Amino acid sequence: MMTTVEDRIAVLEEELRKVRDQLEIYQLTAAYGPAADSGNSRATAELWTEDGEYDWGRGKTVPDAGMVEGTVGGAKGWAEIAQMVDGPFHQEVIRGGAAHTLSMPHVLVQGDTAVSTSYVCVYARDGDAWRPWRVSASHFHWVRGSDGWKIKRRLNRSLNGQAEARELLATGLAGRLPE
Repeated sequence: MMTTVEDRIAVLEEELRKVRDQLEIYQLTAAYGPAADSGNSRATAELWTEDGEYDWGRGKTVPDAGMVEGTVGGAKGWAEIAQMVDGPFHQEVIRGGAAHTLSMPHVLVQGDTAVSTSYVCVYARDGDAWRPWRVSASHFHWVRGSDGWKIKRRLNRSLNGQAEARELLATGLAGRLPE
């Protein structure tokens, strides 16, 4: 039982830090879609750590393999993530009309690392209508540095009935990193 004002303040400060961490991660998650859809490659890339990895479906898995572009691919580091946004595939998608929407993430903060899990739906314009183009499970590994929270690794897996996407969701809910 807390007996002093100092004890109570310490508990409140701890709780406030957790809430602020979650809020910052919510804001960064929400920034991805507008950054990607506006074609702002720098803002998109800077959501990651300088050596961060984005794997959107069994993409790049070996060092120095270079960015893989398209509906299945991967990028590592700011330069490759920016190249993904500036690349012809992504540019064609956003020129046709696209909206990368991420659901409210489930976030578990553990000190200076965090895991979040959400859904991603990319909508594409189809004439005068919009249609879901890709719906994925998304797992984020976050790290806190001197400039705040950044993505260390992000994995997306299409919700196409394969077990891999369901496993990614379960892993995130448990606060674990995928193997």
